[in-house]
Amino acid sequence: MNRQDAHSVSVAGVIIDDQGRALLTQRRDNGHWEAPGGVLELDEDITTGLLREVQEETGLQVEPVALTGVYKNMTRGIVALVFRCKVVGGHLTETDETRAFRWVSADEVQELASEAFAVRVLDAMLYEHAPAVRQHDGEHLLSA
Repeated sequence: MNRQDAHSVSVAGVIIDDQGRALLTQRRDNGHWEAPGGVLELDEDITTGLLREVQEETGLQVEPVALTGVYKNMTRGIVALVFRCKVVGGHLTETDETRAFRWVSADEVQELASEAFAVRVLDAMLYEHAPAVRQHDGEHLLSA
């Protein structure tokens, strides 16, 4: 396989609080609002990577509740697995990767995040037992 044909796999945790709000993090590198997450290490299993990425970016320990969607950035070849999560420990802490946090309603998600990242959070917030499978170009959803 040609390296240019390879995909990478990322994970993200949409953390939902007791009031039904989701936690968004503001990235330091580009200022975008997203759910915490990142690329899996080659030798790392999915759950371990999810827990590591969320803790590295937020200071929180979480428990994954359900896989809520699978998303592919068609432009960059990144497949993202997104999980609805609940907090089980830790405290929100700014990191080298995140500069701010916000607990947001579904309407606020759409105002803060680009379409491609907002849909991941909304799918997790509105989760009803069937994971979403979607494609995007890095900003906008692509029809199937």
